[in-house]
Amino acid sequence: MTTSRIAGFYNLPLGQRLEKLAEASGFITEELIALQTSGLTLDQADHMVENAIGTFALPLGIGLNFIVNGREVLIPMTIEEPSVIAGASFMAKLVRAGGGFTTTTTEPEMIGQIQVLDIQDLFSASMKLMEQKEQLLAEANTIDPLLTKLGGGARDLEIRIIEDSPIGPFLVIHLIYDVRDAMGANSVNTACEKLAPRLEQITGGRAHLRILSNLADRRLSKAQCSVPLNELAFTDADGRVFTGDQVRDGIIEAWAFAAVDPYRAATHNKGIMNGVDAVVIATGNDWRAIEAGAHAYAARDGRYTSLSTWGKDKDGNLAGEVEMPMAVGIIGGATKVNPTAKAALKLMGVKTASELAGIIVSVGLAQNLAALRALATEGIQRGHMSLHARQVAITAGAAGVLIEKVAAQMIAEKTVRIDRAEQLLKSFQ
Repeated sequence: MTTSRIAGFYNLPLGQRLEKLAEASGFITEELIALQTSGLTLDQADHMVENAIGTFALPLGIGLNFIVNGREVLIPMTIEEPSVIAGASFMAKLVRAGGGFTTTTTEPEMIGQIQVLDIQDLFSASMKLMEQKEQLLAEANTIDPLLTKLGGGARDLEIRIIEDSPIGPFLVIHLIYDVRDAMGANSVNTACEKLAPRLEQITGGRAHLRILSNLADRRLSKAQCSVPLNELAFTDADGRVFTGDQVRDGIIEAWAFAAVDPYRAATHNKGIMNGVDAVVIATGNDWRAIEAGAHAYAARDGRYTSLSTWGKDKDGNLAGEVEMPMAVGIIGGATKVNPTAKAALKLMGVKTASELAGIIVSVGLAQNLAALRALATEGIQRGHMSLHARQVAITAGAAGVLIEKVAAQMIAEKTVRIDRAEQLLKSFQ
């Protein structure tokens, strides 16, 4: 039986962590070995991108303590920034006491856009398109019979009249396309190309751009959580006591700043994306598309704001939620080509893209909570700099046991700098 609660995982020697992970997940070690070896061969890389000359590795860690929709989940996270995996895992531990994360997702519908120019009468052209709507949708459904058989395919056609642009008025046709468990870009783009000539015939215009939108606001994922007050209370390293009420209120106050100020919201949302992107990358999905969709969604009402919301539930506990577009897949693309991505998906035990999307936004919410808690209490630098100290020690030339020795001394001195690391390294050698 899978458990995401692995006590002491951080303290295990690197060589034993994969064995412990296999034990906790129910897999044999060999099934997860791609998580440790980077998996991607030069030959595979050569077939994935042009002008390939090698591969590039990032650290891959495991998000622990997560319960999502009642299921224990071990979550691979690919990221180079210290404190993200630790922070998300610790917050997931607190959230466990409130029942874990619950998620909802809308249907996996993507938007394909066709720009039609040189139309004499935009309103008349729009009416003609609506009259032909069913035929156009039927034509779009002939493109991928397998997807249609699986329950996907064209769902709707929406017409937008752009009256004021730098080139004058034009039409934009939105093809709403259900892509099931795929990311969907290729299917949507192919469908748009297929429809373009028919749209020209009907409107008398010229079809120009035919491309999906990464503002996938028809494909949303939401995660929610509640944290009991007693789980929020703690005493920091300086002996300062923070009550549950203080921590809860401090988190809500910190969120309120991001809700009204775009300068704060940008950093606030970046923290959410620290968690989101780490899982998206680990599973071979398109993190750039996810980033674009997230930030566009944050500004959907004409003002950039927080992707998350924090407040009190009916019992006075801390309650939070995050909602954002989540166009991820578990079939096709790098998710099936890259051995590490395949192993990551296997470890999580996801069966659908919607399930993966829910896990990803849960990690984003956990990481947001970690950042807000730190900011509202002991400050963001304490935990972050403790982990950053090891990187500084390595940069100064430390190796083996000296890495932890130099890092520990800098943390004790509250001076994490490369020059101090170099001085300490010389004194220890």
